Amino acid sequence: MRIFDPHIHMTSRTTDDYEAMYAAGVRALVEPAFWLGQPRTSPESFYDYFDALLGWEPYRAAQHGIQHFCTIALNPKEANDPRCVPVLDELPRYLAKDRVVAVGEIGYDSMTPEEDDALARQLRLAIHHGLPALVHTPHRDKAAGTRRTLDVVKESGIDPALVVLDHLNELTVGIVLQSGCWAGFSIYPRTKMSEDRMVEVLKEHGTERVLVNSAADWGRSDPLKTRRTGDAMLAAGFDKAAVERVLWDNPVAFFGQSGRLELDPEPDAPEPDESSSFEGNSIRRGGA
Repeated sequence: MRIFDPHIHMTSRTTDDYEAMYAAGVRALVEPAFWLGQPRTSPESFYDYFDALLGWEPYRAAQHGIQHFCTIALNPKEANDPRCVPVLDELPRYLAKDRVVAVGEIGYDSMTPEEDDALARQLRLAIHHGLPALVHTPHRDKAAGTRRTLDVVKESGIDPALVVLDHLNELTVGIVLQSGCWAGFSIYPRTKMSEDRMVEVLKEHGTERVLVNSAADWGRSDPLKTRRTGDAMLAAGFDKAAVERVLWDNPVAFFGQSGRLELDPEPDAPEPDESSSFEGNSIRRGGA
């Protein structure tokens, strides 16, 4: 089973996770810009983080046979902090980088006026740079937040085929697919969606314009949930072509619209090159 995880935060995951993901079939991933779990106190802290998404993390992933791409943005939670808002002015220089395949995560957390402004500005940046947009729907009052998001997307003038609304559920998938946008689902151990619920959504709505991700981060999450969803699909009677469409073809089609998704059909075997390093650092911590 070949897997492309279109939303996972590997900065907060371990080398063991990379090894397990490769063994499960993951060969490519997209890491969206995210928040730390505690407030950042200056724009400069974002820039070091963005640089890591473009440098260290792709290096670390490649040591385990996985191709790493990212999305860059000011996330909606931190859009409410005036100390962070200047990041919006610096985004263009990062959105020009080769491994950036979308603007994201953008969208809503608490649906504040500050989040309205950040979402609208970053959709304009996506249009200007010819990039897709990865949009976070709020975890609270999700139905209202999804409808509001779709209104802003429509007002922006961006092609809905270039937009994925993520963290959807049974109540929001229909209106998103009807809008022409892509529908993203995060499969979690206790919250968001389970693999069994995801299978039922796929039975009802089909496999077109659907992205399934683990969204694994520093919280209770599982970087193998994409594989578990594929196994659940097969157990429910979906054929291998349908699984391949959901777990590989669809992420490639969506992020391929960036023009920057250059996938190696034969990535290196997951044997770390102990002679290599990135900025003087290797993944090897000490001698054999």
